[in-house]
Amino acid sequence: MTCTAGTVRDHMAGKSRFRTGAPLRNAAGVVALAALLAGCSTVDRVSNAITGGPSAQPGQQGYVRGFLGNVAAEEPRAALVARDVLSAGGSAADAAAAAGFALSVTLPSRAGLGGGGACLGYDPRRNEVEAFLFQPGERSAVPRGADRPAAVPLMARGLFALHARQGRLPFESTIAPAEQLARFGTPVSRALAADLAAVSGPLLADPVSRAAFTGQGGAAIGEGDPFRQPDLATTLGQLRTAGVGDFHQGGLARRVAEGSAAAGGFLTVPELRAAIPQAVPAQQERLRDDTLAVLPASVDGGATMAAFRAAAAGQPLPLAGGNPGASTALVVQDRDGGAVACAFTLNNLFGTGRMVPGMGFLLAAAPNLGSVQAPPLGAILLANLSVKAMRYAGAGSGQGAAPAAAGGPAGLHLARRASLAQAVAAIPEPGRGVAVTCQGTVTAAGCSAVADPRGLGLATGND
Repeated sequence: MTCTAGTVRDHMAGKSRFRTGAPLRNAAGVVALAALLAGCSTVDRVSNAITGGPSAQPGQQGYVRGFLGNVAAEEPRAALVARDVLSAGGSAADAAAAAGFALSVTLPSRAGLGGGGACLGYDPRRNEVEAFLFQPGERSAVPRGADRPAAVPLMARGLFALHARQGRLPFESTIAPAEQLARFGTPVSRALAADLAAVSGPLLADPVSRAAFTGQGGAAIGEGDPFRQPDLATTLGQLRTAGVGDFHQGGLARRVAEGSAAAGGFLTVPELRAAIPQAVPAQQERLRDDTLAVLPASVDGGATMAAFRAAAAGQPLPLAGGNPGASTALVVQDRDGGAVACAFTLNNLFGTGRMVPGMGFLLAAAPNLGSVQAPPLGAILLANLSVKAMRYAGAGSGQGAAPAAAGGPAGLHLARRASLAQAVAAIPEPGRGVAVTCQGTVTAAGCSAVADPRGLGLATGND
């Protein structure tokens, strides 16, 4: 924007509250005049400070005032990252993508660049519920020489697909918060500390992982300890500048292939290149005037919808059998009525337990090889397409209980009128759920979020 005489007159007459031609007898007047001489961006900042108008620009935290939306995630720092993106004017998809990348830093036991996940997204502009599928990919057979076969990673491409369809802010801005957390460090959360305590012995047997997850004296890092990940920060920075395509068919892809061989995972560039996320219609049905959507049965085995129906009928929630791997969940709702519900996984707690040397992320375990069983991923979303607004979004974790942790609370809350807190608290062990509901209007008064109180996450919003 260029300063003109008219611009100066407008600011002097309409914003700075001084009469044109009147002497400037106070400090505010002097500052305002100096600002006019310095440039229009400075004028806006100074006049906004005087008049109380917004000073942040789109994409900057604080741009949105008042009601932002709601976030619930199983790791607090990731929830705060999503909230900051909503504050900057981002959509639910922008915030969910940023939180997904943040989880790769703050909860690498359950989410990361070496893994993947699945999301449901509702964007009022498109007025449809879409499913984004990017689970860590299967291998056709055990690669020669691999003692811990790695799943084909899809996290970055999956979050890019979500953002490309439903995002508003530049994609680079969704990676930047995670990059900063990795570069400058963040305290170890209670959620990560609990996962580390569960498997620290096998995990720290790998020298690269040991270097990442131990502090001074060689002991595993614990809750509140500083956690810096410079190698991961570099990788995230390269994703931000070169694009996620480079991770699958460029220089980063070659580094992943070489590093995965050193870690016993033996990924190949052709496998990375061929790994493509899917954006498909969600499984849907009508619920009165609303559209109820869940992930396709290929992702959850049909268990999320079954859990919803069971809860709505007052019946016990079904749980998946076997011994599936760990996952983590988040939900985001924006002030425009959009929503995203996601579940992420490495197919095992800390994946293969081995980190790609020099790149800072753990490889996910290849599903259906050996004893590795990919977890069912649970997410559910209710939207009213007539008024173009979400009504409910939920997601769950907890191995075989994850679909029940997503669908069960939705059935209790929407069909049996249980409060959101009561519905989430009723999830059977080991399930954990996160959920957002908007009954009536999409406002601070009409919407609320809950993170399972038995878990270690956070629900946050703003009014």
